Amino acid sequence: MNNHHKMAKNKFEKSRLLLFGVASILWFLFRTGTKPSRIVYPCQRAALVNSSILLSVSLPLSLAVFFTKTKKFVSKKGLTLVLILSIASFALTSEQFLGILQPFGAASQPIDLILESKNATAFPASDIYVMKGRECAHIDELINLMGSHGLLFYKSNISGVNQGPEGLTARDDVVLIKINSQWPYRGGTNTDVLKELIEAIVDHPDGFVGEIVVADNGQGYGSMNWSLSNAEDHSQSTQDVVDMFSSSHKVSTYDWNPIKGTRVDEYSEGNMTDGYVLYDTADPETGIYVSYPKFRTQFGTYISFKYGIWNGTGYEKRLKVINMPVLKSHQGYGVTASTKHYMGVQSQLGDEEPIGLANGHETVATGGMGTLMVETGLPTLNIVDAIWINANPAPSRYTGPDTPYHMSTRVNVLMASTDPVALDYWAAKHVLLQAARLLFGSSVINTLDPDNADRRYVLDEAFGTWLNLTRDEILRGGYEVTNDEQRMNVYVESKYVGDINGDRRVDILDISMVAIAFDLHEGDSRYNPDADVNGDTTIDILDITIVAINFET
Repeated sequence: MNNHHKMAKNKFEKSRLLLFGVASILWFLFRTGTKPSRIVYPCQRAALVNSSILLSVSLPLSLAVFFTKTKKFVSKKGLTLVLILSIASFALTSEQFLGILQPFGAASQPIDLILESKNATAFPASDIYVMKGRECAHIDELINLMGSHGLLFYKSNISGVNQGPEGLTARDDVVLIKINSQWPYRGGTNTDVLKELIEAIVDHPDGFVGEIVVADNGQGYGSMNWSLSNAEDHSQSTQDVVDMFSSSHKVSTYDWNPIKGTRVDEYSEGNMTDGYVLYDTADPETGIYVSYPKFRTQFGTYISFKYGIWNGTGYEKRLKVINMPVLKSHQGYGVTASTKHYMGVQSQLGDEEPIGLANGHETVATGGMGTLMVETGLPTLNIVDAIWINANPAPSRYTGPDTPYHMSTRVNVLMASTDPVALDYWAAKHVLLQAARLLFGSSVINTLDPDNADRRYVLDEAFGTWLNLTRDEILRGGYEVTNDEQRMNVYVESKYVGDINGDRRVDILDISMVAIAFDLHEGDSRYNPDADVNGDTTIDILDITIVAINFET
C-alpha cells in the first residue's frame, strides 16, 4: 500500500511541471482576453516570455520521463525525439518566434535621413514643416520655419516676426498640450521638446497671461512622473518640466485617467464635476461612442475639451490644443502619430481601474479617431516628435508602442502641420519607413508604409487602410485634410553645425577650411563667414573647437 502510494505521488510530481507550463499559457490567454492588442503591453509581453519558458522546459522533460518509463522506448530514437522536442520548444522563447521572424534593432549612432522640400502640384494643399538635425530640430526653429511660410505661431494685433492677427495662440489663451504620457523610456513625448514648447508659449511677444495644461489619458498605464523618460536627462519627467514654470506662470498637468470612469454632463447643463462626457449613440460610419474630458485645472479654470473655457454663463473659444505625439511603430495599427494619438483623449472601456466608458481602440481601424477629432474640433497644431523613433516594424518583438532606450533610433527631426492626416502620411513614409529600411534593408515588411493595405502582419488593421478611413471621416466633417503627396507643400530645413563646405557631413575638410581662415576678422578680404561658426566675427580656436566637437556627424 505504501509502495503504491509512493509511486502515485512520484507520478503526480513528474507531471506537475508540464501542468504548470500549460496552465501558465492558459493564464496568459485569459489575461489577453478578446483583445489581442493587449499582447503589446509590457506586462503581457513578460507573461508570454515566462509562460513560453515554463512550457518549453516542462514539455521535453515530461516526455523524457514518460519515454524512459515505457518498455517500448528505444534509446537512440527516444533521445532523438526528446532532443527535437527540446529544440522546438525552446524556439518558443527565441527572438524569431516572439518577433515572428521579423528583424529588430536600433542604430547606435544617429541616422541621417534624406528629407527634401517639395511644392504641391494639386490644390487645395496642406503645409508640412520639417526641422532636421540636432542643432535645429528645436521648437523655436520650427516656429521660425512656420512663420517664414505664413503660419504664425503668435496671435497679436501687431504684425511682425512669427506674429500677427491670424496667429495660432493669443496671450490670454488656455493652451492644452496633448502629450503621450502612457509609456516611459522613448515611448512617451520627449520632455526636452515639451520644455521648449512651453518656453515658446510663455514667451508670447504681447506677454503671456493665459494658462498651459499638459494632459493625457494613459488608459490605465500612464504617468506624468516617469522616473525614466524620453529626454537627454532620462530622469526629467513631464511633471519636472511643468514644475520649472509653475511658479511664474499658470502651467500644470492633468492626468485624465482617474476621471475616465466618471460620466458627467456639460457645464452648461449645471454639472461642475470632473469627468467624461459620453455620446449616447455610436457614430454610424465608424462605430465609435465619442467621449471627451471636462475638468477643472489646478488654477481653477473649467475646461471642456469640446466647447472651450466655461466662464460661468457660457463658453469662451480660448482653448487651443497642441497635439504632440512621438513617432513610432505600433503592433496593432502599424504606425502611431497625430491621429492615433487621440486615443489619449477617449475614455477607453477596459479591465484597468478605473473602468472606462466607451469603445475606442478597435475603432481606430474604422476611422474612429477622425470622428473624435471632428466632434471635438481638430487640434490647433500637430507637432510630431521624431527626435528618437521606434522604427521596428510589426511584427517585430520590439515594435511600439512601448519603446525601450536600446530599441530607439535617433533621427533628430521635428515636424508640424495643421493637417494631422498629411503629417502622419509624410512622417511615416519619409521618416519612419526610411529609417526602417536603413536599419533592416529594403525587404523590410512595409507595415510602416502609409500606402500599405496588407494587414497580415499587424494585430488590428493596416496603417494605409485606417488612415484612409480617418481622412474620409474628417473630410465628411468639413475639414480639408489629405494623404495625397501632390497636395502637400513640404518645407524642410536642416543644419549641420561645423559643416563648412555644405556636403552634409563634418570632417577633416571642414576643419581645414577653418584653419585656412584662422585669425581672420569680418571685413578681411579672405574672411569666410561660413568658417565663423559661432558668428562672433572672428575665426579663432572657438570655431575650430565647435567643428571638432561635431566631427564625423
